Amino acid sequence: MLKTLNKYYMTDLGIAQIKNNNFEINRSFAIENVVYNELLERGYDVYIGKIKNGEIDFIATKTDEKLYFQVTYLLESDKVQNRKFGVFKEIEDNFPKYILSLDKVNLSRDGIIHKNIIDWLLEK
Repeated sequence: MLKTLNKYYMTDLGIAQIKNNNFEINRSFAIENVVYNELLERGYDVYIGKIKNGEIDFIATKTDEKLYFQVTYLLESDKVQNRKFGVFKEIEDNFPKYILSLDKVNLSRDGIIHKNIIDWLLEK
C-alpha cells in the first residue's frame, strides 16, 4: 500500500468545524491552517517535509528563497520544545528555520528563530 504526505487545510475553519463531530477546536490544527494560508497569500509554494525522525510542518519556497516552519499552539514543555526544535537538526542547509507559536517569550536557539504567530502575521 502506498502512503502519501497529503494534509488538507481549509480556507474557512468554520466549515471544518461544521463537518467535525467533536465540539472542541484543535488549536494546533487551526494555527497550522492559518500559517499555511498566510504563506500562500505571501506568494510561497508550500510543501510538507518528511525526514527520518519526523516532519517539517511547512517548507515555503519562492524563487531562490526557502523557509522552514514548525507550528505549534504553545511550547509548553521540554518535550514539545525538543520535538519542534529537534526536527531541524537533520536539515544541513542555511535557509531560515522558524518555530511559530502563541508564546510571548522568545525561545530562539541554535540559529532557529522562534516567533509569536501574531507578530509574524503582522509582518510584511
